[in-house]
Amino acid sequence: MPDPALGQALLIRARNAIGEEFGLPLQPEPDHPALHQPGATFVTLTQEGQLRGCIGSLEAWRPLDEDVKANAKAAAFGDPRFPPLSKSEFAHTRVEVSLLTPPVPLDFTDEADAIRQMRPGVDGMIFEYHGRRGTFLPQVWESLPDPRQFFAHLKQKAGFPASFWSPEVRLYRYEVQKWKEPEKS
Repeated sequence: MPDPALGQALLIRARNAIGEEFGLPLQPEPDHPALHQPGATFVTLTQEGQLRGCIGSLEAWRPLDEDVKANAKAAAFGDPRFPPLSKSEFAHTRVEVSLLTPPVPLDFTDEADAIRQMRPGVDGMIFEYHGRRGTFLPQVWESLPDPRQFFAHLKQKAGFPASFWSPEVRLYRYEVQKWKEPEKS
């Protein structure tokens, strides 16, 4: 179960990291023991339910406190799909933080077997082939509930055609705890 105290600490840090870039006043950041341990997060920004930026770490390699702040700034100002977030947009931007479990390799015999093993709504997936990779958070199942469609789009995100397959493909699954700010008016 998601820890509400940790979620609050992460959401405040993410919002503060972005707000600091605009010179805005910062909220007090509550401490939590997990913040000092290595952690991997994704920070997702939305406006009126539409994606506005999403950047993250797939593996824990720095303290959770640093990871969430760095990914919040990257989602706001460095997602290549969007222009940098403006100060006027920030007030109506909703922040979501996902804390990832370590990725676990999926053992499969072929593409059909891999698709059968996917757990819609539960698994975040990493598709990897010859140094290129793409990932979808478990939240993507909300818009792509069919495992075949989910997998086809994941391959495209990694830079391959939807029909691509090779026995050298590597797949990993992970789960997330996630927290969202309340809707912005």
